[in-house]
Parts: sequence; C-alpha cells; structure tokens
Amino acid sequence: MGIRCSHTRQVILEDCEIPEENLVGLSPNKGFIHAIKTLNSSRPFIATMGTGLAQGAYREAVKYARQREQFGKNIINFQVVQHMLADMLVKIEGARMLAYRAAKHAIAGHPETAKHSAIAKYYSSEIANQVCDDALQLHGGYGFTKDYPVEKMYRDAKILTIYEGTSQIQKNEIGAYVIKESAQYK
Repeated sequence: MGIRCSHTRQVILEDCEIPEENLVGLSPNKGFIHAIKTLNSSRPFIATMGTGLAQGAYREAVKYARQREQFGKNIINFQVVQHMLADMLVKIEGARMLAYRAAKHAIAGHPETAKHSAIAKYYSSEIANQVCDDALQLHGGYGFTKDYPVEKMYRDAKILTIYEGTSQIQKNEIGAYVIKESAQYK
C-alpha cells in the first residue's frame, strides 16, 4: 500500500543453533528485552519520519492552495482553507518538538526516554496521517491521482501508526507511565 521502497520480508528460522558469540544482548534469553529497549532509540526516528512526511504534505497543500482557483480566487484565500492549513502547521510544530525532545533524551540516556519516545512516536505518526488526509482533502479529486505527491504521502503515512509499536501499544505504554506517575499525587 505504501513505502514501496522498503522491501520488508518475513524471516523464519527453525531448528537453528546460534553460536554464543552471536547472541543479541549480554546474556542468553534476554534478546527480547534488548530488542524492546532498542525501541527507545528507534521511536524518535519514526517520530521524525512522521513529522517530515507531514511537513511535505503540508507544503504540497499550500502550493496547491496557492495555485487552485475557485470562484475567481485562489483557494488559499478562503478562510476554511486557511484554518485547515493553520491546524496542519500547529500539529506539525507540536510533533516536531516532541520528536526533538525524545531524540535528545535518547541520545543522553535520560531516564524518561521510553516515555517520551512513546509519546513522540504516537503523536507524530497520528499527526502524519491527519495532515496527509487534510492535504489530500484540499487537493480534492486530484489528490487521488498519481499526478500529485499527496497520493503517495497519504498511503505512506499509515505504516507509521503500525511499525515500531502500533498507536494502541504507544497509548498502553503512555498509560503505564500515567499510572506510575499518578502514585505521587495522593
């Protein structure tokens, strides 16, 4: 459906012996925990992907709105279009700040890296979908054609809510932090 440049495949290993020097992590049977911890670093990357995708869709929407005429005016002059573009821009800037904070925490090994990575990944991927949807909406029927890049952006956005942990998983993780932090509010 989207990200066609990624040749993602399933790998199945059955009855394989892995030499001890090829273990993932520091000790046997801890590979899953090690893999989960890598998500703290990869999720900010997904957040930046979502932010960049949203930024690109926003730029295409602005460009189209400046060119498209309706009733003798460019549609960018219509208040409803301005409101849509304003909402898109605010969402993008929020996603950008969350992604930057998560990346900064991941690089520094901050104790709240996991929390901020989940927040940034969740928000940015959802925003990418919303902004791409709005950009496509502003393009009208043309948005569904391959003549405009928002068609591809719209398809590409969906995977961001799925890989590196679905949006629902991110909300579970964020919710766990809410419960943990709420213990201090007696």
